[in-house]
Amino acid sequence: MSKVTFEQFKQVEIRMGKVLECERVDGADKLLKLQVDFGDFKRQIISGIAESFSPEDLIGRTFPFVVNLEYRKIRGEESQGMILAIDVEDKTVLLEPTSEVETGAEVV
Repeated sequence: MSKVTFEQFKQVEIRMGKVLECERVDGADKLLKLQVDFGDFKRQIISGIAESFSPEDLIGRTFPFVVNLEYRKIRGEESQGMILAIDVEDKTVLLEPTSEVETGAEVV
């Protein structure tokens, strides 16, 4: 496992975002397109979690997202960040706060 310095880690901006809308990406079995509210801004996130979650499972829920990644085109859709998740025995588990948190709160 390679190591990063604390200064490198501090460059990653993780914010809590609330999923406003979610739908499957046409022609892609594994991809979901999420519209996410971060309080001061909204982003579109493309994520490969459709085998573990349906769009209805995610709407209205709050998760941590990396918001300062370079934008990337995936199947013709622009992804403007990344949801944080864990792979457990080929199933995706999403990280979720145990208490109510403010939309857009920075993970520190």
